[in-house]
Amino acid sequence: MALKILLHICCGPCSIYPLGILRQEGHEVYGHFYNPNIHPYLEYKKRLDTVEVYAGQEGLPIMREDHYPLEGFLRQVAFREEDRCRHCYRLRLGKTAQIAKSGCFSAFTTTLLYSRFQKHDLIRIIGEEVAVEYDIPFLYRDFREGWSEGVRISKALGLYRQPYCGCIYSEKERYCRTGRIINGEDRLKA
Repeated sequence: MALKILLHICCGPCSIYPLGILRQEGHEVYGHFYNPNIHPYLEYKKRLDTVEVYAGQEGLPIMREDHYPLEGFLRQVAFREEDRCRHCYRLRLGKTAQIAKSGCFSAFTTTLLYSRFQKHDLIRIIGEEVAVEYDIPFLYRDFREGWSEGVRISKALGLYRQPYCGCIYSEKERYCRTGRIINGEDRLKA
């Protein structure tokens, strides 16, 4: 049975495989770009621009905020850094479920289920919890099997591929591996 699905999109490259699979299954798919976790703003803008370019190529309608909603993310994760992903997933999936419910969608899902680097089981649990909260089905799919295909296609299309998850904490983990910066240079701890 074909469904009208709202697909939360974290970035352009991660949308390739899930969009393809959902369309192959006959579903009518709409995109939702809501990622207040992405920092700094220039990174957010690169990812948004890439989503809009890819969506335009694919004829995928995209819904998004008209502003950069960083403050909502920061309020959710401040002093909860060790459990930040849980709060971040809930924030993004909750907003997607809310829009799906008010927009008369049949279900919602997320491209976060495509990434090998995300906490897949936690995303599924939160998606199912949010589905109950908003009374709209969460369409679970393990899109990770298409990881290599999505990477190959995104590179062939020349899409911007981000080097970290998006939040300020993941940026630090990616680039500040030593834990100490002295005079603007990374220094190994003795």
